[in-house]
Amino acid sequence: MSGLDKMKSQILDEATHSAEVKIAEAKAKAEVILKDARAEAAAQVEKISNKAQADVDNYAQRIASSCDMQRKQAILRAKQEVIADVLDKAYDRIMNLDTEAYFEMIQKMLEEYVLPEEGVICFSAEDLERMPAGFEAVIQKTAAGKGGALSLSRDAKEMKGGFILVYGGIEENCTIKALFDAKRDELSDKVHGLLFG
Repeated sequence: MSGLDKMKSQILDEATHSAEVKIAEAKAKAEVILKDARAEAAAQVEKISNKAQADVDNYAQRIASSCDMQRKQAILRAKQEVIADVLDKAYDRIMNLDTEAYFEMIQKMLEEYVLPEEGVICFSAEDLERMPAGFEAVIQKTAAGKGGALSLSRDAKEMKGGFILVYGGIEENCTIKALFDAKRDELSDKVHGLLFG
């Protein structure tokens, strides 16, 4: 082998060795980059997975809270319906009392609502017709007991159940419906306590 061939061979060997070193360095760098990329990808996957799980948990909590709220609202509506039904039935029972029991109740109402003034008491046509004999005297006696006087109006008022007191042109509505409406919240609370206490 001539000197030139030796030189070529040596240069070629050095170039091959240098290329192999550079290829090995590049592979090592590529391995490091790949390892870092895998670690970064794993961290991102874990981060995304944790966020997704947190979102799922948050959504499940909101759904549970919403379901609980809907359940409570349904229970409240059901309770309100039951209470309203009880009050409606109580009103119907009062309106359908027999004459004696009805006018005993009217007498108790008089004792509560009559004022110590002169006035007029008005009833419905139905109540004027079924009023027991001597009840007008009961009205007058009750009013006198309160320091006032009441005369019974023979003109029927358009109403159902109870009475209207008129003092100096001012009417006080003591119909059963008006009293129920005025005390509806209080009565609802009492019924709620009795039924759901």
